[in-house]
Amino acid sequence: MGKQEDFVLRALDERDVRFVRLWFSDVLGFLKSVAIAPAELEGAFAEGIGFDGSAIEGFARVYEADMLAKPDPSTFQILPWRGEGPSTARMFCDIVMPNGSPSYADPRYVLKRTLSNAAKQGYTFYTHPEIEFYLFKNQPEPGVEPVPVDRSGFFDHTATSRGSNFRREAITMLEQMGISVEFSHHEGGPGQQEIDLRYADALSTADNIMTFRTVVREVALSQGMWASFMPKPFTTHPGSGMHTHVSLFEGDRNAFFEAGAEYQLSKSGRQFIAGILRHAAEITCVTNQWVNSYKRLMGGGEAPSYICWGHNNRSAMVRVPMYKPNKGQSTRVELRTIDAACNPYLAFAVVLAAGMKGIEEGYELPAEAEDDVWSLTDRERKSLGIQPLPKTLYEAIAVMEESELLAETLGERVYDFFLRNKRAEWDAYRGQVSIWERDQMLPVI
Repeated sequence: MGKQEDFVLRALDERDVRFVRLWFSDVLGFLKSVAIAPAELEGAFAEGIGFDGSAIEGFARVYEADMLAKPDPSTFQILPWRGEGPSTARMFCDIVMPNGSPSYADPRYVLKRTLSNAAKQGYTFYTHPEIEFYLFKNQPEPGVEPVPVDRSGFFDHTATSRGSNFRREAITMLEQMGISVEFSHHEGGPGQQEIDLRYADALSTADNIMTFRTVVREVALSQGMWASFMPKPFTTHPGSGMHTHVSLFEGDRNAFFEAGAEYQLSKSGRQFIAGILRHAAEITCVTNQWVNSYKRLMGGGEAPSYICWGHNNRSAMVRVPMYKPNKGQSTRVELRTIDAACNPYLAFAVVLAAGMKGIEEGYELPAEAEDDVWSLTDRERKSLGIQPLPKTLYEAIAVMEESELLAETLGERVYDFFLRNKRAEWDAYRGQVSIWERDQMLPVI
């Protein structure tokens, strides 16, 4: 047993841990959890904890149901919301088959495999998410529009704000779990918040996002509120995205930085952006995986609808932020399509795969979009070669079905299940009669 496992076993006694929660994600990004007693943990490190994989979305068919959850000791943390007294801890797990081989249905393994492919070429992938979400006064009821906790706007500061109290407690809890927060503020919509996590390697960030969503919901419940990462809960208010800054490092050197180049962006950085743009339509089904995601992407403003890049152009899908003098390590690329309701393991995997394809194949970066892309006519966008992103989940599914890159990156099991699930979601959605249809048609038809 290694040093990390020994550290965890010692911590169980020192911190009076009575329950250890083993966390993992299903293919859609929902957190799964099984609790074990501390006495079982040594065996879990050695052999894993068995469970029925056929009961988890996308994991296994009935005749191959046996799977094992093996805890990753580097992710050990005490859960601060469990209160005083005996502690509860958690660790993320890798899912393996009975013979010890990785499960190809495990989203965490999909990302680890993609990171490994990049590492073979000397690269480490770093990500920094800006996570938006809404706070409501209580748990939404079917058919009733939720009520935001406030009527504040972007960066608003008020003396008695439930949002600021919430952010303070949530950030304190996140930092107790080793998750560093860079910024937090009120966003543009009523009750809408943003909390930005500090840069970390992509696997740590994906684990942190899974933890973040849990912490945010727990804190909201403890304060009599309800938190939601739904991409577009209101027709007339901004959607919630997860703008994600990404960069590649070669050892300690930022591979995206080149002194004296335009925007200080290296050839590798330009090719990485070109890869994301060329495969943008293919990866959208994963970065924006819900029917509702496309209501946000058609809204304009902070949410992109077109495949283009720009320098400080917030209408572009990919933005190259302003260079900070003497801070080459900070050169990065911002992807503005992703929403926080995605599976972060799969989303980071497909973004990295698309960018790496651009580097491997030497893609040429198209001209940047200098104008507000929303203000252009369709004819002007077409003349500039700016293509639209998929407008609906149905369109995104159709592009994903033809994508060799996604089939290869996700693996056969995850790729097939994901597509089956999304088709079923679209069929269920398009069969629904909406309030809008009744309001428009019942009075006149």
